[in-house]
Amino acid sequence: MFRGKNYKEAQKTFDRGTAYDPAQAFEIVTKASKAKFDETVELHVKLGVDSRHADQQVRGAVVLPHGTGKVRRVLVFCKDERVEEAKNAGADYAGSMDLVEKIQKENWFEFDVVIATPDMMGVVGRLGKILGPKGLMPSPKAGTVTPNLTQAITEVKAGKIEYRLDKTNIIHCPIGKVSFGVEKLTENYNTLMDAIIKAKPAAAKGQYIRSCVTASTMGPGVKVNAQRI
Repeated sequence: MFRGKNYKEAQKTFDRGTAYDPAQAFEIVTKASKAKFDETVELHVKLGVDSRHADQQVRGAVVLPHGTGKVRRVLVFCKDERVEEAKNAGADYAGSMDLVEKIQKENWFEFDVVIATPDMMGVVGRLGKILGPKGLMPSPKAGTVTPNLTQAITEVKAGKIEYRLDKTNIIHCPIGKVSFGVEKLTENYNTLMDAIIKAKPAAAKGQYIRSCVTASTMGPGVKVNAQRI
């Protein structure tokens, strides 16, 4: 894989084999950022579980204290009489079958988060094969299937993120922007890690947090010492 000059220079500023304390890791990441845009800082957490088993799934949602720095577009599936309520709460789009058909027929995806009321899941279920692979399917575990639309929309707009295992047992999450600085990134990191630890399945055996790496959009990965667990 081709790596640019800035990436290679950034790699020289730290020891790739060392796991740094969170604040040190985020200081390295922010100082190494040379892109002309405000890079997203991501966290990649490998867990000692097996996502193939239902009793070892790790999934949930958490509101980061400083948000992610990204404006998230919210689509709400609800009955017609609640459309105005959803839009007043900050939803970018709200509706029912009209939006289902728009997604099906026009391949429309001008949104980042999907929220649905429980009475709409029969309709939304038709989009499972479309929304599922993109990680957009509403879920009670993530708090995106709920009768309380105002609270759900407000939390998403405030910086609520969903975390879940991929097929390789790794959770990938944005935790802010380089411009946040070390302190805010560290606070967001602690909030996310606390949530992941609380979500530890009873069936998980051995070391739960196997590794933790942070990186900016264009930068190299820096190992984070997560041994507070």
